[in-house]
Amino acid sequence: MTETVSCQGCSQAVPRALFEERWKVCPKCGYHHPLTAQERLELLVDPGSFEEFDADLYSVDFLNFPRYLERLEAYRKETGLPSEMLTGYAQVGGHRLVIGITDMRFNMGSMGSVVGEKITRCFERAIEGRLPVLIVSGSGAGARMYEGTVALMQMAKTSAAVRRHHEAGLFYISLITHPTMGGTAASFVSLGHVILAEPGAMIGFAGARARAAIGERMPPELQTAESLLKHGMLDAVIPRERLRPALIWLLGFLAGEPPTTDGK
Repeated sequence: MTETVSCQGCSQAVPRALFEERWKVCPKCGYHHPLTAQERLELLVDPGSFEEFDADLYSVDFLNFPRYLERLEAYRKETGLPSEMLTGYAQVGGHRLVIGITDMRFNMGSMGSVVGEKITRCFERAIEGRLPVLIVSGSGAGARMYEGTVALMQMAKTSAAVRRHHEAGLFYISLITHPTMGGTAASFVSLGHVILAEPGAMIGFAGARARAAIGERMPPELQTAESLLKHGMLDAVIPRERLRPALIWLLGFLAGEPPTTDGK
C-alpha cells in the first residue's frame, strides 16, 4: 500500500514519494509545507559546501521561566539541533556566501538571544570575508516570550548588524518562508536588498488569531506573500523549485557574470 501524506492546504492525500520529490509542495494545490533547516540546505546550496559555525550556541533559562528548560530539551531531542538556527558558510552555484536558516520545529524558530546572536555573527563574519548573506526565515512565533526584553532587544541588535553589512557595501538576500511573524518580520527579515518569499507564506506582525482575540477582523489574504508583493513589500514570490536558480541568477548578477538559465 502506497504511503500518503495529507496536504495541509487542500487535505488531499499525496503519495509520500511524490511529496518528498517535490520538496514538500502539494502537486494538487501548490501548498508549500515547511522544510527543516537541513532540507533547506539540500534544496539551496551546492552539495558538500556547507561549513557550519557557532554550533555551540544554545538557549538557556536565564529568567527561570516556568518549564522553559524542559521545552528546550524537548526541542533539541526532536530536531537534533542545539538551537533554533543553522548558520555557516556555503556556496550557491559556486558563489560563496554566509547562510542562516531558522527551523520552525524548534519553538517555531522564534527569536531569542541565541538567534539574535547567530544572525549578528552571520553579518559580522560576512563583513570580515567580504561575502553576501542569505537568511532563510520561518519564525512563526516572532520574539520569544520566555526571554522577555532580551528577546525584544534582538530586533535592534540584528538590524544594526544588517546596517553595518550594508555600509560595508555588501549584499543581503532575505528569503521568507511560512510563517514569518512578529519581531523577526519587523527587523532583519524586512531589511534585505532583495526580499523573496515562497508562495502563500504568511508574513506580518500580529496574525489573524492574535487580532481576533482583541476583536479585530482582517481579510484572509492580507498577510500573505502575494498581498505584500502587490503592495511593494517584497521583490518576488518564487515557487520552491525555482528558488535555487533565482539565487544563482542574483548572485551571478552581483558578481558581474553573464546570465544563465540552467540553474546549476
